[in-house]
Amino acid sequence: MPDTKAQGPAATGLRAAAAEAWLYGLALIEMALTRSAQFDNGLTVGRFSHKRELAGPEMRWVTTPNNDTLYSICWLDLSRGPAKITVPATGDRYFAAAMMDMYSNNYAVLSPRTLGGRGGTFTIVGPGQASSDPLAIRSPTRWSWVTLRVLVDGPADLAAAHAVQDGFEMNAPTAPAPERPAARDADWPTYFASVQALLNDNAPPATDTALLRRIAPLGLGVGTRFDPSRFSSAEAAEIAAGVADARRSVIGVRRAGPLIDGWAYPKDGSGAFGQDYRYRAQVALGGLGTLTRVEAMYARPVNDKGTNAFDSDAVWRLRFGAGRLPPVNAFWSLSLYEAEPNGQFFFTENAIGRYAIGDRTPGLVYGADGSLDIWISRKNPGGARTANWLPAPAQLPFSLVMRAYLPKDDFLNGTYRLPPLQRA
Repeated sequence: MPDTKAQGPAATGLRAAAAEAWLYGLALIEMALTRSAQFDNGLTVGRFSHKRELAGPEMRWVTTPNNDTLYSICWLDLSRGPAKITVPATGDRYFAAAMMDMYSNNYAVLSPRTLGGRGGTFTIVGPGQASSDPLAIRSPTRWSWVTLRVLVDGPADLAAAHAVQDGFEMNAPTAPAPERPAARDADWPTYFASVQALLNDNAPPATDTALLRRIAPLGLGVGTRFDPSRFSSAEAAEIAAGVADARRSVIGVRRAGPLIDGWAYPKDGSGAFGQDYRYRAQVALGGLGTLTRVEAMYARPVNDKGTNAFDSDAVWRLRFGAGRLPPVNAFWSLSLYEAEPNGQFFFTENAIGRYAIGDRTPGLVYGADGSLDIWISRKNPGGARTANWLPAPAQLPFSLVMRAYLPKDDFLNGTYRLPPLQRA
């Protein structure tokens, strides 16, 4: 039977619009999926939930977690009224309370860099809300994700770190948990229906107007309802093709940014993405919750195929020469993850329970000149190398992330570069 539906916009325009819309919506989808997973685990809107143990292989609610800090999580529904966050005095202990809008942008980070170590109480308000506090922090969206990281200096420090966590308080309205969104791999009618609902719930900034006009042929926008039935079968095929284009452009593909000596460095807009929607989508998929560069510099090694996945059967060495350890004002760590086919990264079970090596790792063996060799392999490399061993996954390939918290200027401006990861 011939397709009798009225023909809409040009097919090529729909394909391009669908690709852009899928990428644009991915941060919203990933944020909402993370929110639902946390509410499924007992989180209450407007209240902190403190994780009392460092992240390990069981932590799967956010991709690429760290094993250096305790996490505390809070979701705010600011349509119900303002929130107040109290930060305790933390002395010289590193912490970061990052506030993210639903588009995965950090709109404020409370940390020693911004507050010092004396703490304080701060008001958080949502869009369109008045506040008598001249220093109020304004969230661009109704929903806001607050992720608190508190540094732990080994198992003996856990009790003291718990006390710091408990000093963070959130006084905010409670609210029902919102509906679960579509998955990232949902069919396009389901995916875009979820994106539309999230757009209506969390209006985008005016600076996204050009993008919104480009995707308008799909019927997506602010205050509208997505209707997939309006498209003919030929148009639907073009939309599906555009979504497939977008998926291929981010899943398993290296993020944009400088690539030097085999390391991919974050772009200047990392953590506050502006109109770099593809980069935002890549980070949402592989590193949701990324801090801004001035707070934490993240870098990943890239293989000769342009991906972040490395052969776990081989033995690898990362050698820091004398005086060439990462320059930071807080701390650095190198984390290892199993690289899943869907583009996400999680810690992997291993015989020694080690998921990262950094400047606080006890027992590392340095060269006589102060150099440091980190050995990466599936099997114990043996001998003196065991002390500096970072175990690779039993089956999947591995991926690495270097984190440098409060990086010094020479790291930020590119004067300092990490050494290449090499096969031993």
